[in-house]
Amino acid sequence: MTQSVVVQVGQCGNQIGCCFWDLALREHAAVNKKGIYDEAISSFFRNVDTRVVGDGGSISKGKICSLKARAVLIDMEEGVVNEILQGPLRDVFDSKQLITDISGSGNNWAVGHKVFGSLYQEKILEKLRKSAEHCDCLQCFFIIHSMGGGTGSGLGTFLLKVLEDEFPEVYRFVTSIYPSGEDDVITSPYNSILAMKELNEHADCVLPIDNQSLFDIISKIDVMVNSGKLGAAIKPKSLVTSSTGVFKKRQEKPFDAMNNIVANLLLNLTSSARFEGSLNMDLNEISMNLVPFPQLHYLVSSLTPLYTLADVNIPPRRLDQMFSDAFSKDHQLIRADPRHSLYLACALMVRGNVQISDLRRNIERLKPSLQFVSWNQEGWKTSLCSVPPVGHSHSLLALANNTCVKPTFVELKERFIRLYKKKAHLHHYLQIEGMEESCFSEAVSSLSALIQEYNQLDATKSMPVEDLPRLNVAV
Repeated sequence: MTQSVVVQVGQCGNQIGCCFWDLALREHAAVNKKGIYDEAISSFFRNVDTRVVGDGGSISKGKICSLKARAVLIDMEEGVVNEILQGPLRDVFDSKQLITDISGSGNNWAVGHKVFGSLYQEKILEKLRKSAEHCDCLQCFFIIHSMGGGTGSGLGTFLLKVLEDEFPEVYRFVTSIYPSGEDDVITSPYNSILAMKELNEHADCVLPIDNQSLFDIISKIDVMVNSGKLGAAIKPKSLVTSSTGVFKKRQEKPFDAMNNIVANLLLNLTSSARFEGSLNMDLNEISMNLVPFPQLHYLVSSLTPLYTLADVNIPPRRLDQMFSDAFSKDHQLIRADPRHSLYLACALMVRGNVQISDLRRNIERLKPSLQFVSWNQEGWKTSLCSVPPVGHSHSLLALANNTCVKPTFVELKERFIRLYKKKAHLHHYLQIEGMEESCFSEAVSSLSALIQEYNQLDATKSMPVEDLPRLNVAV
């Protein structure tokens, strides 16, 4: 069994990370009734005897003593990390896993990347090496960060290069939260474009997630609840309610519920690596099968059902409807409609009581309505994990390498150009040592080249699929 390390960077990264660890513990508690430290738990948690001082307290089997998350928590402000350390998850982390400062990055990519990157490089490396040493077979680093702020975008992408240099054989999966057009960080287009260049060059797979899409999904649940369609469907201590037990109003921006969706995405992504199944998918198989060209490693994700801990008592979807949902624009975690764009490849990660025949039947049913590139008409990768999410009989995560991600990048570039042509706020970046205007021009060129690659693929959309001749075997 392999292990993975989660690196959560910045306020957004740590809030999502906190939600992920909470859900992971709940999921393993529901499956592991005897409290035995098994291979499934070991993929994300160490078992530690807290009576032993130092690093000698790791226990490889037997009863669970004290679980420690395989994680590194990084933030240049102390607030969120301190909240985690004072909350219900405080025993899952210790001080050796934390890197904090008090000044913050001031929503400036250059401060996070250039200033804090060089200042904390050795400390970050030390924490990463220590996490790696605790793994028998380290397969993947999961980086969780946002693109719009300073620490998440700047230090989060600095970290990618550090990981690539230090652990070149270990996969780097990045969950990146992209800002919405109504973002309250004025400099977010600068931060996002500068971060994009680093993601292009140093990530193996990126799961872009749009804040607006998450907000729209929560708002739809809000409408369903208030219209009475779900009855008394919200559980009193649900992750989609506020502390008073009343459903959060749309104006409040329910970040807890939004973070819950992203955390569930990561749980389902790793389920096949943690639990048994008739058709398991290793994390390295995702990159191998879904990324045909190095830079086109942005995977559009959709999740159904969206609340896999049954926070909302939506009646369970019929199995076939669940597959249809995964390809509808309402279930995408970025604003996109993959049905009207071109697929390079698609992975379906199914959990629960689902048969291979169900999987094949639905692929055959959906195939005629989906357009794949001519050279990869059978570009499906599938997995079946027998353990369903808590509170559900089955779930589906779809990962699509699809040109529908392009509008997100085009909109980001347009927002950047509006600021940049006025040179607005540029001086905040250029006063940082190592930052020059060429950093911006190189970053926007990198994004333009990426958009152009998607344009070239889209141009082939209407081309007929050639029925390639098969080899004749001489008898």
